[in-house]
Amino acid sequence: VYWGERGSFRGFIAAQEGWLTEGESGITGQSIVVIFEFPKEERRVKRVKRFQVGTDAARFPEDAVASCGENRGLICSDWGGWSSYLVSVFTRQRAARYIQSGISGLSSTDWDMDWRTSALTRRSGQTRTPAGIGSITPAQWTAQAEATADRACRARGARYVAGSADFGRGHNNDTGANNQWHGDNLGWFFDNEQHSTNMNSYRARARQSRTWTATCKKTVRRNR
Repeated sequence: VYWGERGSFRGFIAAQEGWLTEGESGITGQSIVVIFEFPKEERRVKRVKRFQVGTDAARFPEDAVASCGENRGLICSDWGGWSSYLVSVFTRQRAARYIQSGISGLSSTDWDMDWRTSALTRRSGQTRTPAGIGSITPAQWTAQAEATADRACRARGARYVAGSADFGRGHNNDTGANNQWHGDNLGWFFDNEQHSTNMNSYRARARQSRTWTATCKKTVRRNR
C-alpha cells in the first residue's frame, strides 16, 4: 500500500510488476487487474427523509383534564370568560360554552357551530361569525398547528415542511344536549370553580381543542 499526496493505493512499481506477474497470472496467482486494483473512493450520499407528526383524538378521552400544549400534544384556544355562579353542572358548562363561542341569550339559543370554520348557524337559518372572548379563527388554528409542528420536528432533529400543517377535530364530541347543542368535534375542556361561601354554587369557563398533523423532513447522510 502506497501513500501519497493524492491518497493511498495498492500496486507495484514496474520492476515488481515484471517479476510478479510473468504474464497474466504469474507467480502470485493473481491477475494483473487485481494486482493493480485501485480502491474506489467512498461516496457520501444524502437522502431527504419525510415523516408525519401530529396527534390522534383517540388518545384524549372525554374526561381528560384541561391540559393543552406540548406535553399533551393538542392545540387549544384561550380560556373563555367565567360563567355566572350557577347550581346546575349542566347549566354552568352550557354557559361556559356560549361565552367561549360568543353566543348570547343563554336560556333559549339554538346554535350549531362548525369545528373547522367556527361559523355559527342558528337552526332558524341565521348564520354569523362568533365574536366571543375565546373565539378563534381557522387561520389562528393553523398558526398554532405550524408552531407546534415546528417544535415537534426540531425535537426529532428535522425541519418542518412549510405549508404542511393542518388542524383537525377536537378531542371529544361534547355538544351539550337538546336545544343547547352547537356542534360536534369542538373538543371542549372545562375548568370549574366553587363559590367561596355557597358550596352548591359553581362557575365554569371553557376552551376548545384541536388535533393537528404536519410533515417533517430530515437529511440523512451515509457512505456508499
